[in-house]
Amino acid sequence: MKHIPIGIESFKELIDGEYYYVDKTLFIKDVCKEKVALYTRPRRFGKTLNMNMLYYFFSLKQKENAYLFDGLHITKDAEILRYQNQYPVIFITLKDMKQVSFENQKAMFAILIQEIVRNNKELLDSEEVSTFDKEQLVAYSRRTQSDVDLQNALKFLCVCLKQHYHKNVILLIDEYDVPLQSAYLNGYYDEMADFLSGIFSAALKTNDALEKGILTGCLRIAKESIFTGLNNFNVYSITEEPSSTCFGFTPEETLKLLEYYHLKSYGQTVKEWYDGYLFGNKEIYNPWSVLKYVLKILQGNDVPESFWANTSGNDIIYQYIQKADSQMRTDFDTLTSGGRITQTVRYELTYREMDQINNIYSFLLFTGYLKAIACVDKDKAVYQLMIPNKEINRIYTLIFEEWFQEQVKAKSRTLVDAFMKEDVETANEVLNTILFKSISYFDYDEKFYHGMLVGMLSDYQIVSNQETGNGRSDIMVLPAYKKKRGLVLEVKVATKEKDIEITAQRACHQIREMNYIDGLQERGYTDIIGYGIAFYKKTCVIMLAK
Repeated sequence: MKHIPIGIESFKELIDGEYYYVDKTLFIKDVCKEKVALYTRPRRFGKTLNMNMLYYFFSLKQKENAYLFDGLHITKDAEILRYQNQYPVIFITLKDMKQVSFENQKAMFAILIQEIVRNNKELLDSEEVSTFDKEQLVAYSRRTQSDVDLQNALKFLCVCLKQHYHKNVILLIDEYDVPLQSAYLNGYYDEMADFLSGIFSAALKTNDALEKGILTGCLRIAKESIFTGLNNFNVYSITEEPSSTCFGFTPEETLKLLEYYHLKSYGQTVKEWYDGYLFGNKEIYNPWSVLKYVLKILQGNDVPESFWANTSGNDIIYQYIQKADSQMRTDFDTLTSGGRITQTVRYELTYREMDQINNIYSFLLFTGYLKAIACVDKDKAVYQLMIPNKEINRIYTLIFEEWFQEQVKAKSRTLVDAFMKEDVETANEVLNTILFKSISYFDYDEKFYHGMLVGMLSDYQIVSNQETGNGRSDIMVLPAYKKKRGLVLEVKVATKEKDIEITAQRACHQIREMNYIDGLQERGYTDIIGYGIAFYKKTCVIMLAK
């Protein structure tokens, strides 16, 4: 039985190592039609593996590895096989360009160029490459080049390879937008955009040695940002039909995978958790999560989980939730409850525009956190959007829960001060504000409200559900020094919104009737006040139990 290919991005390693391979070689046929093209897909959808496959197919240095394609779909196309191992190829992935400073980013790119030079050492001995150009190659290999030369490096290497092999070069640039995301998060976006613009302009626009240029990434960055003047440039995003099945697993491919490992009975679970994406008009499963889940089952644990939650990128979602206005919180309520929202989608973005509320949904769509289920107005790019599956819904709720706990903690001091001062108006305002920011996904039962209050009071000595007087009070905040003020809180949940005040009165009545305060006074606490608190979904009423 073949191994599960978790994290394998080398096509040769995958085939030689007898890992299970979902055949995506027909992507080669699509690429053959292009001069310069960008394919955007969410992270973990097989972009790097596909680019590595292109390298092994086209590279004239990989003729001895032509067997890797034996029996795969592309070998049935005799016309395309004429291009196999016929070109010098430069394959560069920018996925590790995540440095915190612009200078370190340039240094990392210089290392990548150094590696390409070392992989093409034949150029240093070539009679076709001039002495002057060889000196420049040596500078790249020693990382002593200027910034301008660094921006021109890919074009220069293409020219040298063409001189040596007398053939134009195929340039493969993987994860082209990772440096931009890092720059956006670390505050040097403009410098990084200018730097990449110079690289791409030289390599893809004014390069007579270029056979074709293929790029992959998550976002379709606006042309005026880094692709200025590239007119021969096709972009295939998740809303486009071409190559729609070349990234991710189709339902048929997923079923075949499950059958191979005798796991067909898990088909519905896999669909609910990891299906739901639409690329063009094709239904697509998340390949990373499907493979992780299959491996987990084979290891004896069949409980589905959110595997994307353990990968990078969710921090941007957290930032959006922090900045959300009331309408956006309403939208998230709708989404996490399984509903759909209607939004205008911008196909092209720059990372600096992601902070704008009206662009957030476009970012979430193209990075895999939402899916477009229907086009409402194609001319205006208006789509109906929803969360793709249970895995992504779980990510949203985990992030919301983390954010909500921080909101609760931040307001705890204000709430306790209001309780201690018998400032019922402020206490009501604080608690209602926090509840308003919560999402409908939460179970609004007594356990939820009780846990929220305990969380807000965690810096104090809390006693929960302990006997006092003639019963058990919900929450007691007891002072370390018995002559200081303490609290008794009785929590109840109203069944109807109109009954919330009556329910708060009942809570106050219970404090008095059950002698909760008297019981504490008998234990030496001299200054205790009680509050009856009633909740109904996102509202509450606090009353002083006099």
